[in-house]
Amino acid sequence: MSATRLLLLGVVRTHGQANGHLVNAELESWGAGKWAGLKPGSIYQSLRQLAREGLLDAGEIHESPERIDYKITTKGTAEFLRLLRSALSRPDHRPETLGAALALLPALPRKEAIALLRERLRAMEAEHAEILDRAAGRGEPSHIRELLGMQAWSTASGADWARGLIARLENGDHVMADEDDRPAGTAPIPKP
Repeated sequence: MSATRLLLLGVVRTHGQANGHLVNAELESWGAGKWAGLKPGSIYQSLRQLAREGLLDAGEIHESPERIDYKITTKGTAEFLRLLRSALSRPDHRPETLGAALALLPALPRKEAIALLRERLRAMEAEHAEILDRAAGRGEPSHIRELLGMQAWSTASGADWARGLIARLENGDHVMADEDDRPAGTAPIPKP
């Protein structure tokens, strides 16, 4: 799964209509260039590719190619939600994909986000148990035991984080898609 694909579909969906410059500025404000490895040139190319796939509609063309306005299609919305749900529920994705899902978490209703994170937690707990079983059950070489120890620590840390996010969501942290009249995934407007 591509974090870039998820992020671009999510940003266009959030804004309703966006050109490459707006998408790039939004992602820069999230620091996505650093944690997702996004570069402005790849953003424009990826937007064009998403339009070719029918996930985005390319609208009015201004003076330069980066001024094409994009809107998400019904097919694009379905793909966005599929990617988002998968990234939240499955722990086997790369860190930048989980980062993209967290940046777009408010696009989901609260109960659905919690259910997806619980699914992720169950998978992480099962994986942790398997790693511990493997480490205890065989005469692995010492360097492989180090690898298993690192994997066990990483999986346990990820499970602890997921438990914390679930608890925060259950306590009402974060404004979610089903809680106000803003378009799903739109950042809240600060109140004076």
